Amino acid sequence: MGGEISERASASPGRYSHRFGASPPLSLGVEEELLLVDERFRLEAASEAVLERVSPPLSERVSAEIFSEQIEIKTGICHNAEEALAELRGARQAVHDLGFGLLSAGLHPTAATGAQLVDKPRYEIVREDLGDLLRTPPCGLHVHVGIPDADVAVRIANAFRLYLPALQALSANSPFREGADSGHASARTQVVRSYPRFQVPREFRDYEDFCHVADQLIAAAGVDDYTYIWWDVRPHPKLGTVEVRAVDVQIEPETSSAIAALIQAIAAMELDRPTVAEVEREALEESYFQAASHGLEAEIVLADGTPAPARTVIAGMLDAVRPYARDLGGEAALAEVEGILRGGNGADEQRRIKREHGMHSLLEALAERSVR
Repeated sequence: MGGEISERASASPGRYSHRFGASPPLSLGVEEELLLVDERFRLEAASEAVLERVSPPLSERVSAEIFSEQIEIKTGICHNAEEALAELRGARQAVHDLGFGLLSAGLHPTAATGAQLVDKPRYEIVREDLGDLLRTPPCGLHVHVGIPDADVAVRIANAFRLYLPALQALSANSPFREGADSGHASARTQVVRSYPRFQVPREFRDYEDFCHVADQLIAAAGVDDYTYIWWDVRPHPKLGTVEVRAVDVQIEPETSSAIAALIQAIAAMELDRPTVAEVEREALEESYFQAASHGLEAEIVLADGTPAPARTVIAGMLDAVRPYARDLGGEAALAEVEGILRGGNGADEQRRIKREHGMHSLLEALAERSVR
């Protein structure tokens, strides 16, 4: 839930010294939230044990989240998806080699409601606010793209709102909850939508407008800074990035890096565009819900607000961004995205394994494929 920022802030985002332009334009950073499991693939409250055992440089890439059964691994500043993949794969393997089981899905398929929470000052206000809404660890994939200017960052974040339903349809990877099919491709999304400040944000005029809204929301929520605003996409002044947060973590790091490559290419394409198409927030929120529910079988809105099959929208998106992905060294990663269109997303794969081999085999496959 945004654990990459741990310091306590004393000022509102409108007064932050932002870092837009501090890293190379379109640089890439990827964060994966992963579940910790025992030898029987049950959730294990082991995040503190993981942090005690990791040492540099791995300790710089692994952090705790609010749930003790969960960790986050994160890359450094990467130029392209290939670099990000190497870091994600290496970090997953290193944690596994220390003796900890990992399972990579938006939700654990069989875990019962109830989880242990990390005792950390940052999370105390979250615990007080959310109470028993914190039922099970939801695992997302967060992708950061370096942006050269604050107002440009807001424009790119505005543009990404239009892509959220397509990205959700591609990435949905949590059909099961508490041992049963939830009826949704991304049950994780339905869990986090019960939390405050998890939503598609409205469009902002410029950076000052973003800061003004964030200031008021920080005051209303009684939190310390904007990192407690968990919008599906947000400018991240402290890191100088636009952060896309709306997708499930993927079973394998190859798929996580492929989705990161797609997001990076979208950002590059939108840098070339002077304006952003206008679709009302309410329509985007509904379209995002439809994608979370039906995955690649959903109908989602186009830039003109009319609906179209998700597969058609995504295929057109891939055609549009391919030249940008090629320039960024991410064209090969887009082949993985094309594979999702042909073979299905993580939710489709989970349902197939469960249908053909049973739930225990699904858990075993998720754990094995998380690290290999």
